[in-house]
Amino acid sequence: MFIDTHVHLNAEQYNEDLQDVIDRALEVGVNQMVVIGFDQKTIKRAIELAEEYDFIYAVVGWHPVDAIDCTDEDLQWIEELASHPKVVAIGETGLDYHWDKSPKEIQQQVFRKQIQLAQRVNLPLVIHNRDATEDVVRILQEEQAEKTGGVMHCFGGSVETAKTCIDMNFMISLGGPVTFKNAKKPKEVATDIPLEWLMIETDAPYLAPHPHRGKRNEPSLVPLVAEEIARLKGVSIEEVAQATTENAKRFYKLPV
Repeated sequence: MFIDTHVHLNAEQYNEDLQDVIDRALEVGVNQMVVIGFDQKTIKRAIELAEEYDFIYAVVGWHPVDAIDCTDEDLQWIEELASHPKVVAIGETGLDYHWDKSPKEIQQQVFRKQIQLAQRVNLPLVIHNRDATEDVVRILQEEQAEKTGGVMHCFGGSVETAKTCIDMNFMISLGGPVTFKNAKKPKEVATDIPLEWLMIETDAPYLAPHPHRGKRNEPSLVPLVAEEIARLKGVSIEEVAQATTENAKRFYKLPV
């Protein structure tokens, strides 16, 4: 059994064949999926999917790229949604310095507000980090994010950074990039970080694993991530599946 701990089934790329995508996931043993909402439209759809399917859960938060559009009313709405029985975390939030839609200062303000929100509602955080590692780690430390803990989604940093995050009670989640031939850092992290701190994800429809790179990703491909981690660690895929599933159930407080 596998859990796709970070997927965007609420993306319009699945408008035509969502049920087929879900069925393919179930057929290969991906029995639970966590759908991430990151703005008004995708949050509403994540909640709808979580209410429609008993094996789908929702995460609600505001993406750093769109931080400039985030209002206090939006954050209040997210805080209200946090009490929904199928909402399991706050996110994805964090910092993204690759795109320049939202100024860094605004991204950091919205990030801090969501860390504080997560602490009020006692839910873990799902962290997005692109080209902003130093500031992400610093803000997590300053805001005492270890109180709730969280997960570094689609982690692409160094082993050293991963260990710093683990020290703050953050899980490390690996996705399709760990299967890419030139992905030095994710492979080092998969090799060096103990299984009890790892989760797996697709981030679908993005970042499809090899040999599907460049195509639309979907949850049925998450076993390829587990397969590569197993190869790098020299263990069976069953061991990786069991460990990452147990980690995800514990982290998101999913039914056993």
